[in-house]
Amino acid sequence: MANFEYDLVVIGAGSGGVRAARIAASHGARVAIAEEYRVGGTCVIRGCVPKKLLVYASRFHGDFEDAKGFGWTIPEARFDWPTLIANKDNEINRLEAAYRSTLARWKVETIASRAVVTGPNRVRFISSDRQVTARTILIATGGHPEISVITPGHELAITSNEAFHLKAQPRRILIAGGGYIAAEFAGIFAGLGTDTTLLYRGDQILRGFDQDLRDDVSAAMSKRGVKIVTGRTITSIGKTSDGLAATLSDGTELVVDQVMYAIGRQPNTLGLGLETAGVELKSNGAVIVDAHSRSNVPSIYAVGDVTDRVALTPVAIREGHAFADTAFGNKTWHADHTMIPTAVFTEPEIGTVGMTEAQARAMFETVDIYKTRFRPMKYVLAGRDERMLMKLIVDAKSDKVVGCHVLGPDAAEIVQMAAIAMKMGATKSDFDNTMALHPSAAEELVTMRDKWVPPSV
Repeated sequence: MANFEYDLVVIGAGSGGVRAARIAASHGARVAIAEEYRVGGTCVIRGCVPKKLLVYASRFHGDFEDAKGFGWTIPEARFDWPTLIANKDNEINRLEAAYRSTLARWKVETIASRAVVTGPNRVRFISSDRQVTARTILIATGGHPEISVITPGHELAITSNEAFHLKAQPRRILIAGGGYIAAEFAGIFAGLGTDTTLLYRGDQILRGFDQDLRDDVSAAMSKRGVKIVTGRTITSIGKTSDGLAATLSDGTELVVDQVMYAIGRQPNTLGLGLETAGVELKSNGAVIVDAHSRSNVPSIYAVGDVTDRVALTPVAIREGHAFADTAFGNKTWHADHTMIPTAVFTEPEIGTVGMTEAQARAMFETVDIYKTRFRPMKYVLAGRDERMLMKLIVDAKSDKVVGCHVLGPDAAEIVQMAAIAMKMGATKSDFDNTMALHPSAAEELVTMRDKWVPPSV
């Protein structure tokens, strides 16, 4: 057997790469992990963690307003963007240090360098021009925000990467996109007092989600001050004396302080040398892998967003863990990509797991729908005119709950628990036989008895 300097070299120290490195090391592997930016990856450094902190900040405005209905008299609040960003940065620094400490504790060698693949078992670290051999190579480089480079003036726009480091809060912002990131940042900026416009080329934001969720969250975001413009795109961006002028495809012009693109993400494989090693890639650059995350080159694997399977942090972690157990721990298993719960931290919040109504109707002969809309108890005294949505989708033949969709306060927390039951194959009868926890919003999931009947045309 050939002698290698490392059993495993991981390229990319994000959530998936770090988990794979740690687990492989726990099985006795000699591991090195290379990272050209910061340890922690998109999620920890400039993704879901800092975004959730900004979401929390944006919600206080509503909390202050709601408090009046409960008898609180609160002086006029004042928000300071630099304080928020500084505190956010401190927390990210703490988390990065924790990630580095974990790797060190498991004796994983962390190499601060861009790395490229120079062969099926060779990696070169650019900063030192050092080439090493590895029995196995794992690509865990994630993705990067896409930007419309064909749009004149696109270089004047920012992405989510830059949004986390703005020196000042914009008074006006135009966000292009209709997915997770676009919708979440629209809620963040609007909640903090920025005049916010969300621009989406389709007819409704959050494509791929259940239609009821899409319609209800769009209406609620509009009530909270987000101006949602659909069916249009940005055709050019230019500087003016008062900021940036964005021209839309219908000819209208918006003058704002920042234009932010959140139109998708692309896998980070450009310049990694994968083609040199013979690794097959998709047309968008994603690494093609099998269920065990192995590429067509037996010694090279990939996990996380770089594979363009399911671009969610817990999925990358699960894939990384499965890879390490399989390759180094004699425990063969792979990540299950079915029944994955997810949340969109808009305001109000979305939590969802399983099939949409449209997907279920396409798969099953008969589908039963249970749904309810109600005003959460907290909003009654607050005087807030906002409804919560709870929706269950059931395969009528088996009685299994195949979809659960929640819009409203703590939706993500509720759906995480529902996902456990659904993963175990829970039926609607199981939900019905579960005692309600009162008073709570989540009790609606176990008290809905009447099937939803669409209104007659």
